[in-house]
Amino acid sequence: MAGGRKSTWWWRRKAAVVAGVAIAVSVFLASHCYFRRENMIKAEEALVSMCEERARMIQDQFAVSVNHVHALGILISTFYYQKQPPALDQETFAYYTAKTAFERPLLNGVAYAERVVRSQRETFESRQGWTIMTMKREPSPMQDEYAPVIYSQETVSHIGALDMMSGEEDRENILRARATGKAVLTKPFRLLKSNHLGVVLTFPVYYAGLPEDATIEQRVQATAGYLGGAFDVESLVENLLKQLAGSQDIMVNVYDITNGTEPLIMYGPQNPEGYMPLSHFNMLDFGDPLRKHQMHCRYRVKPPLPFSAITTPFGIFVIIMLGGYIVFAAKNHYDNVKEDCRKMEELKFQAEAADVAKSQFLATVSHEIRTPMNGVLGMLDMLLDTDLNLTQKDYAQTAQVCGRALISLINEVLDRAKIEAGKLEIEAVPFYLRSTLDDVISLFSSKSREKGIELAVFVSDKVPEVVTGDPGRFRQIVTNLVGNSVKFTERGHIFIQVHLAENSNLTIDGEVYGDLHGETQEDKLQVGSFNTLSGFQAADARNSWENFKLLVSDEKLSPEVSASEMTSEKAEENVTLIVSVEDTGIGIPLRAQDRVFTPFMQADSSTSRNYGGTGIGLSITKCLVELMGGEISFISQSNLGSTFTFSAVVKRCNKDSIIDTKRTPEALPSGFKGMKTFLIDGKPVRSAVTKYHLKRLGLAIDISRTVKLALISLARCNGSLKTRRQPYVIFVEKDSWYTGMDVHLHDQLLLLKQNGCILELPKVILLVARESEKAKTCSFIDTVIMKPLRASTVAACLQQVLGIEKPQKEMLNGLANLHTLLAGKNILVVDDNKVNLRVAAGILKKYGARVECAESGKDAVSLLQLPHKFDACFMDAQMPEMDGFEATKLIRLVESIANECSRNEGASIYREEPMADEWHLPILAMTADVIQATYEKCMKSGMDGYVSKPFEEQQLYQAVAKFLVPKSNLDL
Repeated sequence: MAGGRKSTWWWRRKAAVVAGVAIAVSVFLASHCYFRRENMIKAEEALVSMCEERARMIQDQFAVSVNHVHALGILISTFYYQKQPPALDQETFAYYTAKTAFERPLLNGVAYAERVVRSQRETFESRQGWTIMTMKREPSPMQDEYAPVIYSQETVSHIGALDMMSGEEDRENILRARATGKAVLTKPFRLLKSNHLGVVLTFPVYYAGLPEDATIEQRVQATAGYLGGAFDVESLVENLLKQLAGSQDIMVNVYDITNGTEPLIMYGPQNPEGYMPLSHFNMLDFGDPLRKHQMHCRYRVKPPLPFSAITTPFGIFVIIMLGGYIVFAAKNHYDNVKEDCRKMEELKFQAEAADVAKSQFLATVSHEIRTPMNGVLGMLDMLLDTDLNLTQKDYAQTAQVCGRALISLINEVLDRAKIEAGKLEIEAVPFYLRSTLDDVISLFSSKSREKGIELAVFVSDKVPEVVTGDPGRFRQIVTNLVGNSVKFTERGHIFIQVHLAENSNLTIDGEVYGDLHGETQEDKLQVGSFNTLSGFQAADARNSWENFKLLVSDEKLSPEVSASEMTSEKAEENVTLIVSVEDTGIGIPLRAQDRVFTPFMQADSSTSRNYGGTGIGLSITKCLVELMGGEISFISQSNLGSTFTFSAVVKRCNKDSIIDTKRTPEALPSGFKGMKTFLIDGKPVRSAVTKYHLKRLGLAIDISRTVKLALISLARCNGSLKTRRQPYVIFVEKDSWYTGMDVHLHDQLLLLKQNGCILELPKVILLVARESEKAKTCSFIDTVIMKPLRASTVAACLQQVLGIEKPQKEMLNGLANLHTLLAGKNILVVDDNKVNLRVAAGILKKYGARVECAESGKDAVSLLQLPHKFDACFMDAQMPEMDGFEATKLIRLVESIANECSRNEGASIYREEPMADEWHLPILAMTADVIQATYEKCMKSGMDGYVSKPFEEQQLYQAVAKFLVPKSNLDL
């Protein structure tokens, strides 16, 4: 029994070996045949290429000769028939054709035969002095017309006086040539002198004035004669083949195949030789549509078989034999892995489908929840404007805070759903980077002042002022990071830096540091002992003063190229920004660092209880950074803080690229340029940040660590300050201020003035970070600036201290003027949701506007038919039947027609007198999703902007102030 099993195993093994060898041999033979076939295909492709090249050159050479014959025909028509007496005779023709024979190397000679009808024969023979002869050298019998040769080249002078119409082949060519107006060819024959195979070309010569679309009868009547030439086809082909490479490898035959059953050979051996299995036929076009010619190419000998056709299959055979055992042994394992992979693919597909369904569900539900929530918040805003007692007001304010928190959470969930569903797109528009960052820190200024932490931003001078990217998403990323820092930081600072990637020492792939053996760092920390923004130790050592100093000094040596000097190529190139947000907060524990970017995950359960939040912000931030072509990483240590660093790819952009002025922030005042200022600050990083904001106003800054050093510096500048009429200012950091310093500083400044070092006492401005410190200022301080610093805030403070009058535009700024803007204005509000309609109307009425409502786009179009009484329109973007975008397009169309009529007729069809201004109603979109209602879509439909629901005072003022003018201004 065991022997039987062993025998079976042996036979199976033998069968497997035989099968493997058979397969290897089969593969060897198949690969050998394959390489042979590939070799033949390449040889055939080379043959086709060479044949087509030769055919093309033959046609080109033939066409050149035909063109010269055509030019000779024009010469005869011009100088023989259009000149009286004719300027051409046999001697001139023979001389000219002999001298220009090099232009017609393929022609043995050319001759011209004049068309003579029967009635003209006697006169013609009398004028020529000879009798028209036939091809047999006999007098030509009487016939309807003749074609005697009157001019001929010396090489073919023997055909002079011969009637070309007497030859059957020549007669047929002549009749075809004059009927078509093209050159025609005869069938091949042996030329007289060279005995080479050739053809005769016949070209008609017409009298002047023949139209291009002449009929056959018109061509026959306008025929003056016929120009002919004999082509030596054998010489033509032979010369071309000698000039081309590879001619010794192939053989060529040229045939006249007008009669397909009996082709006539024009070049090559009568009986084709060479390797016939590989051959190629190529049609030749000599310009005669009646006659067909063909070139037949083949190799002289069979193409040799390459050595690789033997060695390569043999190598494959060896490899197969060596790999056979591996394949056989791995088969079972492969089958198992394949089955596992199939199951994993099914599970993956199910998971992806569930994830997409979840994302779509979240997006839909989140958007549907926002609409009633907007109504709730709007009604709460209106309720808070009524007379409520303290308890009622507390209840309403609590509900409002909770509603806004819910809206914020829904926005984050909606963003996450869009990202997972692949529906979040990044726009590319020009924006001011520094103004965007100023707006971000202004959002957290109140919170930072409450905690007394330093909040500052620094942007390298090498970073372009205007870049092209997505300002909304960039702002969202920075806002998320700064919001987390403010939430988890109770002392120290939050520092935002922006540099170019090529100048920054902050790499994205930084390491993360956790607890040092679980020890607490707070006891070891000594405030003020570190060269950071606030003096507290930071987690990322690369943000130290030593590295920051190198960046600042490098900017002094290599200033940024100005926008006017920037070339168009440089203005459009991509730049990579490195943005870091550093804080000195509680840091992230080592055990939680690997799930920082995981959605809905926090360090531990106590984080949500103590600080709030859902843990989704950093997940969205990471996705947005990647959509902007960048990366994000962080370095964190417990009780030291965290530093998040991300990169973003943007494009350089000139200020002129911002066509829409609504995207341009308010320009900083230029009246401070060159003004001398002094800064007293003992922290070098913070002083560099303060200098950055002052430089944006054009101020000249002198930095001193102490008051004593500042006074010395002030005394040294006495020469320049005495001649300068412009006032100057001293900025003092609160850390550098001590008790009684105001009196000491004031006395020292008075002494400098008495000594003639200065003309007037400088203004002293104190910089403080905590709200409570503002009340502790001393009598000799002119004013206090609350941090975080912004260039616009510093400018407003300087204007106040120095008594500089603000521009009218700035005087009108502020929420107090919203009532002035809207009072008495007729506003149309369009929304299909009655609750949102009541909310919008109530808020606008609160500011004195006269509001009229419409519940659909069609109603809005009807109410806004010209002429109408409205000063502005708030239009919901998403409505059934006709949405806000379509309604706006129809309104703009009506306005455009009315304005065009007004320009053409001098007065509007809706007004009796000429218009001072054209019709253009400000239309603002209202949307529950500001991200979806993008600025470009609003502008494309003709809207002037958008506001989010529910209305906020600041946003509403910024929107309407661009279009509405207070009535008091109109009266002026």
